[in-house]
Amino acid sequence: MKKDNFQRIGSKSNSDVGKDFELLALKYFKNNNIELQQKYKIKIGVEKYKKYHEFDLGNNDYLIECKSMSWTKSDKVPSAKIHSWNEAMYYFNIAPKNYKKVFFVEMFYSQKRTKTLLQYYIEKYYHLIPDDVILYDYYKGGNCDIYTIRECVNKGIIKV
Repeated sequence: MKKDNFQRIGSKSNSDVGKDFELLALKYFKNNNIELQQKYKIKIGVEKYKKYHEFDLGNNDYLIECKSMSWTKSDKVPSAKIHSWNEAMYYFNIAPKNYKKVFFVEMFYSQKRTKTLLQYYIEKYYHLIPDDVILYDYYKGGNCDIYTIRECVNKGIIKV
């Protein structure tokens, strides 16, 4: 059987990588006194018609999408996978405003670009990120760099 060229090295499947990362995020937030449920469903929609959407994690206050994606083997942008990040931003945008929205990403650093994949995403796609989304760059070991679009603009990280 042919090996999948887009499979994360050392993992059984990309799906398993995602599930494992969701569990890590669940633990991270629990350690920060935020209890969450997996596969948290709420109704969302553009106008008056709503449909259930399942967020990776959530509760009555938080909606969280988790992403564990890395640069390609040749240190290129995983452009096809970035589309799922844009889709997550769309869902955050149409979700009720009373939720805290968190985009929780596993940190992968590019020596060539001298930035993480999340930092690259913020620089390239800031126009798609809602103001109320909090972006977490999760480092193995439990630390995070935390961003909002407003802070990135105010600090000159992105030029608008």
